[in-house]
Amino acid sequence: MSKKLPIIFILLTVVIDSMGIGLIMPVMPDLIRDIRGGDLANAAIWGGILATSFAFMQFLFGPFIGSLSDTFGRRPVMLTALFVMSLDYLVMAVAGTMWLLLVGRLVGGITAATQPTASAYMADISTPEEKSANFGLIGAAFGLGFVLGPLIGGLLAGFGLRAPFYAAAVLAFANMVFGYFALPETVTDRIRRPFEWRRANPLGAFKNIGAIPGVSGLLVVSLLYGVAFFVYPAIWAYFGQARFGWGPGMIGVSLALFGVSIAVVQGVLIRPILRLLGDRNAVIFGMAVDIVAFVFLGFVQNGMLALIVTPITALGSISGPAMQGIMSRAASDDQQGELQGTLTSINAVATIIAPLMMTQIFWFFTTEGAPFMLPGAPFLLSAILIAVCILVFVWLRPPEKTT
Repeated sequence: MSKKLPIIFILLTVVIDSMGIGLIMPVMPDLIRDIRGGDLANAAIWGGILATSFAFMQFLFGPFIGSLSDTFGRRPVMLTALFVMSLDYLVMAVAGTMWLLLVGRLVGGITAATQPTASAYMADISTPEEKSANFGLIGAAFGLGFVLGPLIGGLLAGFGLRAPFYAAAVLAFANMVFGYFALPETVTDRIRRPFEWRRANPLGAFKNIGAIPGVSGLLVVSLLYGVAFFVYPAIWAYFGQARFGWGPGMIGVSLALFGVSIAVVQGVLIRPILRLLGDRNAVIFGMAVDIVAFVFLGFVQNGMLALIVTPITALGSISGPAMQGIMSRAASDDQQGELQGTLTSINAVATIIAPLMMTQIFWFFTTEGAPFMLPGAPFLLSAILIAVCILVFVWLRPPEKTT
């Protein structure tokens, strides 16, 4: 069997996982209003609730799934998650009420546990020096899914608001079949860890991973960074309509451009940037770019200008893989699944906080009677949060390498 096939499967899995977020963005405002009625501002509130429910399940199940993969292997976890994911998309495709759509998002949050398991698989097959760059490939795959999801969502919206969900169900099932034949197991008896419930819940996992010297502070930075960065999926569809008058198709194109830019940064540019700057300086560089990008988006009024600057703003995405690589090298081989599950839970906490907070701020500055119209206000808050991240990160002592 080719050594490239498992990597292709891992990257395809992350692509499909991220499509679960991206494909519904262009159609979500119209889908919510079709099911529930109401205006755009109220649709944004429901959009925040759905995103938060997805993230809450990721928070609960991230360490659990990661620990399962440390014990039983990456292969069965990913194949099972993909099968359930395909069924979940079918449920959302026929959902006629907000409650059924909410159930679909809850189940989707559990199946999204494929990403930390995929990251753990990548850590299993990487040398310590390769980890940050290979995590960049994971990020690039996520960016590609961010491209395909909005494109499929925007283009297939012309065939009906439910069509993107049917397409995603087929893709998830097809990738499961591919993985069945292409994916060998990487968890051997040497690194297999007995399953422990106390380490399979979010609080227990945070405590155990946070006990690794130098890692606890990075977990805090990851949380703040996640809250700030999730402003994009939380409000972009609503921001695009309110600021630029974009419809689903144009929103899909703009998200696709952002996704392509992230894929190029994390899949191609990350290696020379890491060689030039090193992990710590790459984190600081990426966050500095984020601050500039968020301030720009806070005030920009020209949609074409926003599109032109998008590839530059994507340079900020270098921070995530660099931080992930620092923490992965500090964790032992039998903790990689637990670490990735913990990072997923932290990201989930961020995506629980961010949609509710960012959509409420968007509502406050765009609803009738607002003190003044400022659809970009959530981006300005994100700029402040990233500034705090830089200050905390610079103050932290780097963790020791153990692998």
